Amino acid sequence: MIGDLGTWDASALAGLVAKGDVSATELLDAALEAADRRNPAINAVVLMQEDVARRAIADGLPRGPFRGVPFLIKDLGCEARDFPSHNGSRLFANTRYGRDSAIWQRIRATGVVTFGRTTSPEGGIGAATEAAVYGGPTRNPWSLGHTPGGSSGGSGAAVAAGIVAMAHGSDGGGSVRIPASNCGLFGFKPTRARLPDGPYVGEGWAGMAIDGFLTRSVRDTAVMLDACSGADLGAPYHAPPLQHGHAQAISRPPRRLRVAVCDTTLTGEPIDPHVAEVVRHVARLLERLGHHVEPGLPAGADVPMMMRAWTDIVAVGTALSIRNGLKGRDLTDNDVEGVGRGAVEHAATLSPLRYLEAVGEIHAFGRQMAAFFDAGPDILLSATLAEPPARVGRFSHRTTDYVAYRTGPEGIFAYSPFCAVFNASGQPAASLPLGMVDGLPVGVHLAAGFGRDEELIALCAEIEAAEPWAGRRPPISG
Repeated sequence: MIGDLGTWDASALAGLVAKGDVSATELLDAALEAADRRNPAINAVVLMQEDVARRAIADGLPRGPFRGVPFLIKDLGCEARDFPSHNGSRLFANTRYGRDSAIWQRIRATGVVTFGRTTSPEGGIGAATEAAVYGGPTRNPWSLGHTPGGSSGGSGAAVAAGIVAMAHGSDGGGSVRIPASNCGLFGFKPTRARLPDGPYVGEGWAGMAIDGFLTRSVRDTAVMLDACSGADLGAPYHAPPLQHGHAQAISRPPRRLRVAVCDTTLTGEPIDPHVAEVVRHVARLLERLGHHVEPGLPAGADVPMMMRAWTDIVAVGTALSIRNGLKGRDLTDNDVEGVGRGAVEHAATLSPLRYLEAVGEIHAFGRQMAAFFDAGPDILLSATLAEPPARVGRFSHRTTDYVAYRTGPEGIFAYSPFCAVFNASGQPAASLPLGMVDGLPVGVHLAAGFGRDEELIALCAEIEAAEPWAGRRPPISG
């Protein structure tokens, strides 16, 4: 009945389970078999917990929208008692949790059958997933010499390879949308605080980080977001309420929208010409769908300021995490990789006042981006990345020059100049797999005003219907 899991989205698999055409155990067996065959090549699935998955089925799965569907959670955050974690780091290897996080409780309530975690770079820093704790890099199913991206690279690779139909991720600077672009998937970053952070943290990276999902279809993301949305008890703030929900929003096309098109970086520098042409192709598609499309840049937004502030905030957060993990002992090269040690060193150079100053700059930037959308466009269309997927090793964590790794001419922000902008502004953004360059997937990026998640995801669904991507699969998944 099911054949290869790579041919289905999660909603379709859940439908088969609901009708009795296939059992949760049969789906789990298929996912485990796919992992056995494909994971050795891509190194994406780790910390397998088959017994936990089978016990969950035997105990009776929640009757949620994805009842019986195999699932994986990112090995960073998403704290769960039954799923120990390395958090991408030798320092935190085999961490066990005394209670479940709010996001995990909501994911579990959808009825998914979770059987392991997926790789992430140490500390979630970077656009590649090559943490030493996993014994080697995670590779892109479309081309093993290229990265699936980061920091949710393991989740992106596992879904693209057909091991699962969807997987958990998180996004503090593009960490869902970058793997979505590199792996030919859909990735959506909700409005700040749309999903719960607690109880282990109050906010991630000054509110810039949020959970998310790597999926093959817009509908899977929409349904999972509806199941997980809402602040947890005691959250410091929450997102504007949804009007109807993501799933209802995608049931019909949005109103005709004003779309600003950027086929350069957001500050006007050129990007890879083949990627730029994919952006222009999607602009023409939106015109054919009746949307009003014209060139546009957020000229009033101080992107360089935002990138400096992002870099400092993440350095301080990384240093704090490492200090807590060391429990009073000295940091050694065997504890943390080069970029993490560099982040600690950079944080130590900052004024005690710099963290709050940087947070203030992020907030100012959010107001600048809000003004851009308020002045005219409903949607900003750009590339997700400035070029096709990078080769493995280009963004390894060996260097200790943390600042250059982020903001240097060959650094992460040069490669990914679009995504972190919307982590800083808190606005919703998505990557859609609408291009191929030299046999590798290329995503386009759509962003909307703060709280306009429903309108954005409705547009994503309209584009998916007009130019479906479900039939594209990497060779390894066949």
